[in-house]
Amino acid sequence: MSDEAKKKLVETYVQAYNRFDVEGMLSVLHDLVVFENISGGEMTLEIKGIEAFRNQAEQAAKIFNERTQKIEDFVFSDDGCEVNIDYRGIIAVDLPNGLKAGDEIKLKGKSVFRFADGKISKIQDIS
Repeated sequence: MSDEAKKKLVETYVQAYNRFDVEGMLSVLHDLVVFENISGGEMTLEIKGIEAFRNQAEQAAKIFNERTQKIEDFVFSDDGCEVNIDYRGIIAVDLPNGLKAGDEIKLKGKSVFRFADGKISKIQDIS
């Protein structure tokens, strides 16, 4: 898979994420997609399969009034790519961790993408 094809898939995914477009996100994911969230060196979430991803994405969308992932750069490898992300979100509901509706989250992190069969097969969000 070419770097340009990888870039297009990642951009499509991120644009759909920013629009709260779950179907758009799913359109570029492999049926056996694996999603991992890693925060502070600990895996906080692991999802396997497109239906589990759909359920999580739909639930996560309800937590935010606004959310934006801005890609700062791409680093390509043979089997994937890594992107540095500037993230901003506005919380929609009070959360158990103490965040309140209206609170703003700003993070810098990276996402690592792997590909199979012309689709995204793995996403690791690392912050």
